[in-house]
Amino acid sequence: MIGTGSMSDPYMHCEEKLGLTKKCLEIISRYEFGLAIQTKSDRILRDIDLLDEINRKAKCVVQMTLTTYDDRLCSIIEPHVCNTKRRIEVLEKMRERGIPTVVWLTPILPFINDTKENIEAILNECVRIGVKGVICFDMGLTLREGDREYYYAALDKHFPGLKKKYIERYKNAYELPSPDSKELMALFTKICRANDILCIPDECFKYLGELPERYEQLSLFDM
Repeated sequence: MIGTGSMSDPYMHCEEKLGLTKKCLEIISRYEFGLAIQTKSDRILRDIDLLDEINRKAKCVVQMTLTTYDDRLCSIIEPHVCNTKRRIEVLEKMRERGIPTVVWLTPILPFINDTKENIEAILNECVRIGVKGVICFDMGLTLREGDREYYYAALDKHFPGLKKKYIERYKNAYELPSPDSKELMALFTKICRANDILCIPDECFKYLGELPERYEQLSLFDM
């Protein structure tokens, strides 16, 4: 299995012109490797035929990040990518092709999208569209130096007064769990387990890294 998208989205705006991800997918398909690809962009639909081809030859798992069900809030938090509703449509189209999907439920921002209503709405959609797993380490976010300054500036711009609340509660902590993290994680686990959705990160990663039993590993000398 070849994985991509964890550090940089493979479907950035420049992909429309450069087509580098598409070229990589063509090579992956040609040599019959598996693929686990992660994105926030509906540009991935351009390559759905290639993804389908890879999935039939080996295995392809499409991963999408979903954090905010409300589209208005989503446009503030993630202004340069398609909204959550559109990403859900992408996941549905993958399901129609028989391509398995995994959702990343992260980050959850304290005092912004860390509500029962938001988490429940996203998970109900995951159930409806039949995702294989949902990856969530905790209800919260992490902030390194540099990230913190950028994030706080965004809070000042879009949520005046919230930075003060963050500083009082978290100071310069790296991990910023939601005040309701325990209850939200319980809700997350309950919904996933009731619907046979993988929800333990190690189980999800194992699934992402496994090829199906029908797959025959290529020998170095067969290539």
